[in-house]
Amino acid sequence: MQYKNLKTRLIGKNIIFYEVIDSTQLEILRKIENNQIENGTIIIANKQTNGKGTHGRIWHTEKNNIAFSIYLNTNCSIEKLKGLTLKIAQILVGIFQDKYEIALDIKMPNDLIYNQKKVGGILTQTKIVGEIAKYIVIGIGINTNQQAFPKQIEGIATSIKDEFNLTVDNTEIIEEFCYYLEQELYKKKVLSAL
Repeated sequence: MQYKNLKTRLIGKNIIFYEVIDSTQLEILRKIENNQIENGTIIIANKQTNGKGTHGRIWHTEKNNIAFSIYLNTNCSIEKLKGLTLKIAQILVGIFQDKYEIALDIKMPNDLIYNQKKVGGILTQTKIVGEIAKYIVIGIGINTNQQAFPKQIEGIATSIKDEFNLTVDNTEIIEEFCYYLEQELYKKKVLSAL
């Protein structure tokens, strides 16, 4: 997987790609536990077998959709992370508007919706010690090109392909997102200037 147009200083300098994995979020947490992860690492999967949603739910990811997680050393006050999940959702909505003229809605605080069906989700997990957020793991799942869903969610989930009959360039979306997220985190001083 090539991410040649990534215009970030930190995020994505180390990218690990899996064709199939249980969960990008779980893989980052395992690497943290084993002290095997660099700041700014992104883990991307073409398919997840046990993707993580909020409240312990499973996030279904078939091939050729967006599924990735980012690891960031933050070491900042938890106050600085306030509203971050919503900001992430707004960044994603902005990218789809700019690139494809698609207007997605946000279901507070972490779902991307179209036509009252879920298109994407955001999962942020933070390690907090006292008032300090030591690190944050940001997981993003977006149904871009999926056309069939498991029975239990087919009435509540949809994809960009299903709704608009267009093929999304997943790499481009990830590159754009990482750039805008990094800008936001430097602005809020969540990340220190390099």
